[in-house]
Amino acid sequence: MLAQLQGIDERATQYATVTGFCEIFTEEMHSLYLLSFLLTADQDKAEQCFIGGLGECVEGIGAFMEWSRLWARRAIIKQAMLMVRPSPSDTDHWSPIHAKAAAAALPNGLFAAILSLSAFERFVFVMSILEGLADRDCQCLLKCTQRDIVIARELALRFLVTSDRGGDHLQEALQAWRTFLSSPKMSER
Repeated sequence: MLAQLQGIDERATQYATVTGFCEIFTEEMHSLYLLSFLLTADQDKAEQCFIGGLGECVEGIGAFMEWSRLWARRAIIKQAMLMVRPSPSDTDHWSPIHAKAAAAALPNGLFAAILSLSAFERFVFVMSILEGLADRDCQCLLKCTQRDIVIARELALRFLVTSDRGGDHLQEALQAWRTFLSSPKMSER
């Protein structure tokens, strides 16, 4: 019995290593970069965000091994937040007309529509809808109120539904994201 408990205790206290985080960032490079890009809405910033997220994971080793994939995704989100500094006041400078024009100009309207959301709405949408973080986690990370989260998510969803011409691409995209995140490598998290 003592040997069984000791085995359980050793597994519970295994921490992620530098090699472990490097493997995660290599295996999940596409999804972590896509997360970076959706949050920053800029290719150069997304690359910096990806590298910064890896750096944070390597420097801050202390995560349990079983949480290391979540830790990596959270590191990307935190890096993007430092770079973009999304705030509920961002919506004051956002124009739905400008956003719709930007979304219509790019071939993938839904993807472009997500990128054309105000920074705060984009962060809330990606974090709460695509990444599935609880509102409380979004509040803590974004340092805002529950009301800010609810309003931003509702505005983002309304905009994305109205820019989703010719089919239910929003639902298809959300399902594809969930499927992508539940792939065998992602389900190990």
